[in-house]
Amino acid sequence: MIFGTTHLCDRHRPAEGKNQGRARQHATDDPWLLMPGDTNRFLAYMNDFRDALTQTPNGTIIAIDVSPSSKREIFPDGYNEWRHSITCSIRAPPVEGKANKAVIALIGEIFSIPKSRVHIISGPTSTQKRVLVEGMDAEAVASRLRDHFA
Repeated sequence: MIFGTTHLCDRHRPAEGKNQGRARQHATDDPWLLMPGDTNRFLAYMNDFRDALTQTPNGTIIAIDVSPSSKREIFPDGYNEWRHSITCSIRAPPVEGKANKAVIALIGEIFSIPKSRVHIISGPTSTQKRVLVEGMDAEAVASRLRDHFA
């Protein structure tokens, strides 16, 4: 027998072979291998999104990845585990600060605070930004984000 070949009987029952479907998920314990419709991808990394939050004396800094010129406007949109940041999609184009203003307005709306308490502290010309939410501790920000992800 040559290794790496598929037997004819496996072609008729592809889901019953090794490392298929749920067996593959449980064998590797990798939440990215979940079957379609099992759960939201972000929920698998619910505890990890706290890496995107930094507590400061003034409030909480949130690391975000912005996708400007999107079809929809949503925050939080997901979690980037490699950059340890929360994704944000906005409709505004990245021209003349329009995207930054839209990010500030959207975050202020999500946390029910005035726009004057939301500041972009780094990354004004980048898609990777650090946003300060004044007057909210990391625990309050995390609970509000958890409510919007669910």
